[in-house]
Amino acid sequence: MLVLITYDVNTTDADGKRRLRQVAKKCVMHGQRVQNSVFECLLDAAQYRLLKAELSRLIDAQKDSLRFYELGNRYESKVEHVGAKATYEPEGILMI
Repeated sequence: MLVLITYDVNTTDADGKRRLRQVAKKCVMHGQRVQNSVFECLLDAAQYRLLKAELSRLIDAQKDSLRFYELGNRYESKVEHVGAKATYEPEGILMI
């Protein structure tokens, strides 16, 4: 299923900057950054539960926020891109 993950981490102190790096690094490991704090992740149900729990442990719930949008397995018709950045195929080949 395709999951859209967004986050907002308060970076007014050093701990916040550390949390931001940790959240971003964890998201990079599981998905594709499509905007600064927005990732598209192609996950199965178990991977999704695990990632959600890991990210929830990284943030300070009093200062930061996470949002998860489950777009499901038939996500192609639910995602539309307009603008400068090129889109990508989540199930396509990823070259690093």
